[in-house]
Amino acid sequence: MAKGYDILDTSTMPVIALRGLTVFPNVLIHFEVAREASVKALEAAMTAGSPVFLVGQKDIAVDEPGLDDLYQVGTISSIRQILRMPGDNVRVMVEGQARGRLLQLLRTQPHLEAEVREIDVPETSARGSAKAEALMRATYELFQEYAELAPKLSPDLIVHILASQDPGHIADYVAQNIPMRNSDKQTVLEELRPVRRLEKLYCLLEREVEILNLDHEIEDRAREQMSSHQRDYYLREQIKAIQSELGEEADEIEEYRERIAKADLPDQVREKLEKELGRLAKQSYSSSESAVLRSYLDICLGLPWGKRTREKVSVAAVRRRLDRDHFGLEKVKERILEFVAVRQLAPDLKGQVLCLVGPPGVGKTSIAMSMARAMGRELARVSLGGVSDEAEIRGHRKTYVGAMPGRIISAIDQAQSCNPLILLDEIDKLGRDHRGDPASALLEVLDGEQNASFRDNFLEVPFDLSEVMFITTANTTDTIPRPLLDRMEVIELSSYTDEEKVQIAKRHLLPKELARHGLAKGQLKVSDGALREIIAAYTRESGVRVLERRLAAVCRKTAMKVVSEQVGSVRVTDRDLEGYLGVPRYHPERQVLEERVGVVNGLAWTSVGGELLEVEVNVVPGSGKVELTGNLGDVMKESAHAALSFIRSQADRLDLSADFYKEKDIHVHFPEGAVPKDGPSAGIAITTAMVSALTGCPVRRCIAMTGEVTLRGRVLPIGGLKEKTMAAFRNGIKTVIIPADNAKDLEEIDQTVRKALQFILVERADQVLTNALSRPVEASPPRRRGRPPKNRQELPGLPPAPKGEGSSRLSQ
Repeated sequence: MAKGYDILDTSTMPVIALRGLTVFPNVLIHFEVAREASVKALEAAMTAGSPVFLVGQKDIAVDEPGLDDLYQVGTISSIRQILRMPGDNVRVMVEGQARGRLLQLLRTQPHLEAEVREIDVPETSARGSAKAEALMRATYELFQEYAELAPKLSPDLIVHILASQDPGHIADYVAQNIPMRNSDKQTVLEELRPVRRLEKLYCLLEREVEILNLDHEIEDRAREQMSSHQRDYYLREQIKAIQSELGEEADEIEEYRERIAKADLPDQVREKLEKELGRLAKQSYSSSESAVLRSYLDICLGLPWGKRTREKVSVAAVRRRLDRDHFGLEKVKERILEFVAVRQLAPDLKGQVLCLVGPPGVGKTSIAMSMARAMGRELARVSLGGVSDEAEIRGHRKTYVGAMPGRIISAIDQAQSCNPLILLDEIDKLGRDHRGDPASALLEVLDGEQNASFRDNFLEVPFDLSEVMFITTANTTDTIPRPLLDRMEVIELSSYTDEEKVQIAKRHLLPKELARHGLAKGQLKVSDGALREIIAAYTRESGVRVLERRLAAVCRKTAMKVVSEQVGSVRVTDRDLEGYLGVPRYHPERQVLEERVGVVNGLAWTSVGGELLEVEVNVVPGSGKVELTGNLGDVMKESAHAALSFIRSQADRLDLSADFYKEKDIHVHFPEGAVPKDGPSAGIAITTAMVSALTGCPVRRCIAMTGEVTLRGRVLPIGGLKEKTMAAFRNGIKTVIIPADNAKDLEEIDQTVRKALQFILVERADQVLTNALSRPVEASPPRRRGRPPKNRQELPGLPPAPKGEGSSRLSQ
C-alpha cells in the first residue's frame, strides 16, 4: 500500500463513480467532480484521512449508480489536492495506488461507501523475459509513430515511457495519457498480468495509429480540394480583372444578355432578368448562388414568350377529327362543336374551361387530344391524380435546392407555345395535406379574369395564361371543390351501349390490336356475334378498356397459332371464345330469369358507371332484431329503418300481424360486402324486399328499381339515372321502376336503352309494390262509413289511388 495509509487487504472506504474516466495505479491525475454524492465522498475521505476508491461507471447516463452499474475493478487512490471551483464543482488531484476489487456497496447515501479488496499484482521486469523485451521494443516504436501523428502530445510522456522497464507500468501509463474509449481503458485496468496487459495495449495502440492515419488522409484530401477551389477562384478573379481592363465581358454573360435582348419579353420580365444577370456577373463561377441564377435564367429564357401556334378554328375540321377518332358520343360531340363554333365567331373570347366527366375508359382523354390535333394547338398533358402539394402547381421558390417551376409552367415549356391546349387529367383526384391545397392553387389558373398574370413561385414574374385552352377530366364531380367546379363547364360522357362497343371494337380497337401484335388484317377475323359475346360474358364496364384487353388476348392466341401451327387465317366466332378467353366470367341474365321471394334488383351509381345492386331480406322467428349487413353507410342504414317504419304503419293493410316486428328478426343484406355502399336511392328496393319476405309474395323477374322512400310512403327522385338504366340494360333487365319526378331525365337516356326498357313512373310505395310483386297480397282494408266494400283485390299498403292517378308505364 501507499506510504502513510494503514490499509488491510479488505477495507471500507468512500467510493466515487467515474463517468467517462479511468484512473490507473502509480499515475497522478486531476479531474472535476460535480455530483453531490461524489463531493461528499471526497470530504469523507479527507476527514477520515483514508483513501478513496475510484471505479468506472458502465452507463454514464445513470445519475445514481448502484452495484450493477459499476465495474468490479477500480483504483484505490490517495487525495493530493482539492480545489473549490465557482459554483458547486470541485477539482481534485489524486494519485492511483493499487488496483482494487469492489466486493459490495455498504451504503449509497449520502455518498457511496463500499467494501474493497486490494488486488496483489505481480511485478515483472523486461530484463527477465525475451518476450517481454521484444514486446516493449515494439511498443516503443509504435508509440513513437503515434506521437508523430497525435497532436499536442507532451515530449515528457515519451521520455517517461522510454525510461521505464516495467511492462505493466508502461501499459498503465500509456492507457492513462492517450485518448481511447473508456471500455478499452477498463479492459487494460482489469488485466492483472503485466505482459498480457502490454499486449492488449499494443493492439489498442495499433488501432489508434490506424485511425490517426485515416484522419490525416482525410485532412490532406480536404486541404487539396480547398487549395484547388482557391486557385480556381483566384484565376477567375484575375480573368475578370483582365477582361475589365480590356473592356471585355465574359462570354457567358454576353450570351445571356443577347438572349434577353432577342426574346419577346414583357417589360417587367425583362427588368427582372437583367437584374438577375447583373447579380450573376458579380458571382464567382463555382459559387452555389451562381448555379441557382444560371438555372433560373435558363428556365425563364426557355419559356415561349410571345410564341404562338396558328389556331385552326373550324367546326367542320373538328367534326371530322372527332368522328374519325370516336364512335358514338353524339351529344358530347355536339357540345364540343358548339364550343368550337363560339371560338370561331369570337376568337378573343377567354375564360372557357371544359370539364369532361364520365366513367373510366369512355374516351375523355382521347377527345381532348383529338381537339388539340383538329385545332392545331400544341398539347400538354398534366396528370393531377394524387397531387397533394400546392408547390406542384405554383412551383418552389428558386432559393430551395433543386427548385423547379410548377406543373402549369412546365406544361407551357413542354408545348413551347403560349396558346397550347393543356389537359388537366384526373382533376377529381387532387389531394390535400399539410403542404397546402392544390385545388385552391388551380382557382387562379382556371379563372379567365385572373390567369393573365399568373405568378409562379419559381419565376417570380407574371405569365399570361389567358390564351391557353384548358380541358379537365374527372370520373365524378363530387370530390371537386365547388369554387373550382364553378370555373368549369361540365360535359358528361355516359357509358357506352353494347352496340356502340361492338362498333368501337370493329373500327378502332381490333385494328389497333392487330397492328400491335404484328397480325395482318386478313389473319384474324372476329365475327359480330363473337364481339357481342365478349362484351356480354367477359366484360362488365362502362368504357372499353377491359374489352381492349380481351381483344389483345385473342390476338395473342392467334399469333401463337400462326407461328406454331403455320395457320394462314383464323376466324373467331362466339362458339370459339372459351378456347381463347376461358369460361365466361359474367352471366347477366342468370339471376333475373326466376321469381324470388325477398330478393330485389336495385340500381346503384358509381364513379365507374352504373351497377346492378341486389337487396336480400330474410325473415326468421326472433325477438324483433333488425340486422343490416353488406358494408353499408349511414344513409343507407337510415333508409332501411325508414322502410321498416313505413311497413309497420301499414301492417293491417298488408295482412301482417300488428306485432310482427316483435316476433320476427329481419336481416337485410347487400351482396359484395367488400364494396362500400351508401345513399338513399335503394329505399323502394329495400321496402319491396321486406314486404316480399314478410308476406311470401315473390318479386317479378326481369325488374329493377331505384328511388328514395319516406316514412309516409312517398317516392322521391334520385340522381345518376342515365348510368343506372345503362346497368339495367347490360344485365338483361326488361322493366325499371323509377320516381315520377325523374321523368324529365328520360330525355338524356340513350335511345337504344329507352327502346329496350319499359319504365314505370311511381309517386308512392304502393304503386311500387303493385308493379313489383308477382301477385297481390290478400288484404281487407277497413271499411269507411258510407263506402260499400269492393269485391276486388287491392294492393295492401295504402288506400287505392283515386281515379286518374297511379303509376305510368312508358315503353319507348
